[in-house]
Amino acid sequence: MHTYNETLVRAPADRCFRAAADVERWPEILPHYRYVRFERRDGFGRGRVEMGAYRQFGPLRYPIWWASEMDSDPEAGVIRYRHLGGITRGMDVEWRIEAAAGGTLLSIVHDWEGPGWPLIGGVAASRVIGPHFIHVVAERTLDGIKRALEADGA
Repeated sequence: MHTYNETLVRAPADRCFRAAADVERWPEILPHYRYVRFERRDGFGRGRVEMGAYRQFGPLRYPIWWASEMDSDPEAGVIRYRHLGGITRGMDVEWRIEAAAGGTLLSIVHDWEGPGWPLIGGVAASRVIGPHFIHVVAERTLDGIKRALEADGA
């Protein structure tokens, strides 16, 4: 399973990187995030982090969670996660923050072979979990960060 999300933010790359890596602040600016907490902190944007969010289905909110090893490289404009817990265990996530005409391009790439369910793990990942959970939550996350940064810069 592979998903890709991107958005152009009218803000400098360094501010975008800081907002993307400051995950503990996400529940304040992203209404679909229930919590973010570091189980182990190795510095800003680094350590083992657990996150919980909601995937909205009309009026219903379905809770989701995962635990990841997080690493960030401000010089390269990259934040990486390796999911260690939750249904998405084994998933690799990369945020890219790149200066672009008109602002900064934020993108998120998710790569995952799916849960270890015999026969149906890959199908579940590519047909249900990827497009209906991962892609949708990533889109909401990018939109929320964009809104927060552009409102803050206005």
